[in-house]
Amino acid sequence: MKLFLPKKKIILQFLLLTTSAIFFIKPVYCQRGDKPVKVKTVTTKRTLYGLASFYHNKFNGRRTANGEIFSQKKLTCACNVLPLGTWIKVTNMRNGRTVVVKTNDRLHPRMKRIIDLTRAAAVQLGYVSNGITRVKVEVLGKKAPKP
Repeated sequence: MKLFLPKKKIILQFLLLTTSAIFFIKPVYCQRGDKPVKVKTVTTKRTLYGLASFYHNKFNGRRTANGEIFSQKKLTCACNVLPLGTWIKVTNMRNGRTVVVKTNDRLHPRMKRIIDLTRAAAVQLGYVSNGITRVKVEVLGKKAPKP
């Protein structure tokens, strides 16, 4: 014996069953006594590796992607991977020098480099004479790091 139900009726029955199941299932908590235990979430540090270059002087005084005026004297950078306003620690893999910068601009979409630093940051990392260096980028977060 075959049952012939219209497709609409089957879909409606399925939706009714799933929604009723969602409303009647109680969430399960890990409990100590009567109070639910809070579970700490672990934030993982994001680390990126790649090539870094530094801005040309022609960009000095122009607006960046977040609206700030670009200056070669500030410790900022351009990055396509990270959100604007993210503080990062950049380490030169050749000599071990580090600098903390804020992302405030974007690179050209076809750019293969991971980051583009200001001249001041490139001087601190010690690669101005080379133009490009291999770097490790560690994400610090949205808040400015304490010195």
